[in-house]
Amino acid sequence: MNKEKLSALVKDLRQEPPRSPRALLGGYVILARCVDKCRAFLLGINGEYNYWPCSLCSMLEPFSGIDHEDLKDFVATGANDEEVAEWVKEQSKVKDSLEIIAWNNKMRDMRLSEMPLEAQEYIENYAAENLPERPIYVWFDMFDLEEGRI
Repeated sequence: MNKEKLSALVKDLRQEPPRSPRALLGGYVILARCVDKCRAFLLGINGEYNYWPCSLCSMLEPFSGIDHEDLKDFVATGANDEEVAEWVKEQSKVKDSLEIIAWNNKMRDMRLSEMPLEAQEYIENYAAENLPERPIYVWFDMFDLEEGRI
């Protein structure tokens, strides 16, 4: 692990949230957030955020075919965002940009009713307890509301 390089790139997630799941990195939603969480995890400053298991990162892995441990190992080298984006492009089983765009839009628009029942139950309970002032219908909204982006 290259702590010096990582330290220059990392967000202290004890002080600020990771990027929105909507933020693009390498053409993928979710990836920028996963990288923020991974860097912080590697340096022990992830606070309440988990790199793995993580509901968002677990959506990226089956789509791209990139194992979360392989991604973690690459991020640990101190790779910057551009290097991560290039590595993901090379490693991903998905080579068709239209397929990536369609997946991004599916993720951005995923309604709670489209999620597995266990996830629906968790989010319903979590939102009622932590975000009672606004109903959550779209999955990404929960993160952006909680972290003050919307």
